[in-house]
Amino acid sequence: MLRAAVLAAAALGLAFSVPFTVVAQRLASDDHGERATAPSAPGASGAPTARASARMARLVWSDEFDGPAGERPDSARWRHELGDGCAAGNCGWGNNEKELYTAEAANASITGSGMLAITARVAPGGITCYYGPCRYTSAKLSTKGKFEPTFGRAEARIQLPRGQGLWPAFWMLGAGFPTTPWPASGEIDIMEFRGSRPFEISSAMHGPGYSGDKTPFVHRHGRDGWSFVDGFHSYAAEWEPGQVRFYVDGTMHYTVNRSATSSLGDWAFDHSFYIILNMAVGGGFDGDPATDAIFPATMLVDYVRVYAP
Repeated sequence: MLRAAVLAAAALGLAFSVPFTVVAQRLASDDHGERATAPSAPGASGAPTARASARMARLVWSDEFDGPAGERPDSARWRHELGDGCAAGNCGWGNNEKELYTAEAANASITGSGMLAITARVAPGGITCYYGPCRYTSAKLSTKGKFEPTFGRAEARIQLPRGQGLWPAFWMLGAGFPTTPWPASGEIDIMEFRGSRPFEISSAMHGPGYSGDKTPFVHRHGRDGWSFVDGFHSYAAEWEPGQVRFYVDGTMHYTVNRSATSSLGDWAFDHSFYIILNMAVGGGFDGDPATDAIFPATMLVDYVRVYAP
């Protein structure tokens, strides 16, 4: 997500209208329709067979987003990242994104029903971005400086929005950033979503020698007929020394081991990370919106939980 830039048993095994485990197994063998991309690097696997690790069972941090409607996210847990990236020397956040991140409740607030709403909106007039008048506002929340776990399971239950140019994500960045520059800091993209492709999500890892569009550690998960926008689904990563595993609704769809990166660069994941939730708009990942009729567009987050062994 920064191109150029765990969990309650009740949360496990959430299903689509067709049982997810059945569909996921079909994905591995069916030659028709959209398929998950096969990882090309040794030490990486896209076999969607394993269930979430039962030993990652000790809750160490969570936000259930309880509170009155319109309340801003808990500042003891979250901080806002603001602007269009230029103040950090990274205009467009390295991806030619078109959103201006704000701390306004219009872009990130509690719903009053136990959820967080991150909402991208058409920007009001009179605001300037790096490309001219700002087109959109949105929100980006992180736990940097507030909660930076080393190993465990990070999970969020999210409902995603539909529409070309929407780029909601749940990811982690190495806590050393920016003192340790990207990609040496390490980045774990638990879930990224193209609003124009409601039938799939992707997970990825970035480190020195394997970052941005050049990383082979990207795995798309889904197929035609699935939908990640019509209800809530849980997205998780478990990371331990030398291995990161990715899950959707409690079923593992991708694993990357230290050996996979050995010919490309250092393994950049055996340290602390912080959590990020954001909704980008436009840029290289899904293109710019084809129409503003899709706005306001909301990413609903039921919870974020971190578990440890």
